[in-house]
Amino acid sequence: MEIRPTTDKDLDVFVDTVHAAFGRFPETPIEGGGLWWSALEPDRCLLALTADGRPVGTAATHSFELTLPGETLVPAAGLTAVGVLPSHRRQGVLSAMMRHQLTELRACGEFLSVLLASEATIYGRFGYGPATYTARLTVPCHEAALAVPRARGVADAPATGSDNDSVEVLRRAECGEILEEVYDRYRRAQPGALSRPHRWWALRAGQPPISPAPRYVAVHRDAVGVPDGYASYSVESGTLTVDETIATDDAVFTALARFVLGHDLVSQVVFQHVPPEHPLRWQFADFRAGEVSGDMDWLWVRLLDVPRALTARGWFTDGELVLDIDDPFLGEHDRYLLTVRDSKADCVPTDREPDLSLDIGDLGSIYLGGTAPSTLVRAGHIRAHRPGAATLADALFRADRSPHCLHWF
Repeated sequence: MEIRPTTDKDLDVFVDTVHAAFGRFPETPIEGGGLWWSALEPDRCLLALTADGRPVGTAATHSFELTLPGETLVPAAGLTAVGVLPSHRRQGVLSAMMRHQLTELRACGEFLSVLLASEATIYGRFGYGPATYTARLTVPCHEAALAVPRARGVADAPATGSDNDSVEVLRRAECGEILEEVYDRYRRAQPGALSRPHRWWALRAGQPPISPAPRYVAVHRDAVGVPDGYASYSVESGTLTVDETIATDDAVFTALARFVLGHDLVSQVVFQHVPPEHPLRWQFADFRAGEVSGDMDWLWVRLLDVPRALTARGWFTDGELVLDIDDPFLGEHDRYLLTVRDSKADCVPTDREPDLSLDIGDLGSIYLGGTAPSTLVRAGHIRAHRPGAATLADALFRADRSPHCLHWF
């Protein structure tokens, strides 16, 4: 079997192969673009070929930036379009492609890879761990009254008009530049968020609101008229579905939520991709007004260079841990001393006795602060070798805010 990078001439073969792997047919191009594969980078795509040259597998990576705790932006390879024809599964094709790709990424100096998993059982064996989570919140409009309590001791603010005074409804086709600019501001401050390169917006490659699918967009503006948030939505059969809500702060999110919840002739509002522990549920007069469902993993993280990855992110507690890390897929086993002082980390090889023993995928899960190390200790994934090690790890790996990713790729 041969695994090789694609060229521009291979795009049709690549697209046909990955669709055949999932038993689907490519969509018919429509006016305005919107084909997800148009954002693929040919020099970052792989084809697996049989000895006689038949394509049987595909894999690709996107060039993204990932926001780490501490608002640090780092490059991250976004794994996508992974597929093997049904006739060639369980013959080592996927493992060969993954090993080839991870080795090449590391050789190019990349130290993080991320993905969205079609099945949660596939990618753990390749060293990826779930690192951000998302859920759906469904709110019946007759129970949707927001009653945000004022903080104790805070004086009443002067009346400035309703939230809706700051919201403008536009069609998706009218506000592409606004969406791109607001999203970019948001993702730079949100741990776990990925960049959306300009070519994605220009090609309209992806899911709403990037795609050309018809949507209304509620755009929120600040006191001087600068857009600082939006909610992309559609209405069908009395249900208003919000594809995504982007807000530069919680007050903007609340204003957008109030707007969609007050939409006429709507019986319920469905917020897709609500972050864990989001304050919206606490803002309802009836705490039970919102029904949480579809709670699932979203972004999975794989570390390719542990010291570089751990020293890249921001830290919020001082301390030190010895991490014994097993990477069975790449056949590596290393031990590092992680020392954090004044928000910066140092990570060096050591022969000291370990505080924690963990798999490289478990390190990916705790890396962004969305999964507590103690949870994985209790689950039997991580082994703590001394009392207090898990508690210290929780404090060290926590993020300044809960990581969340909205981008689909």
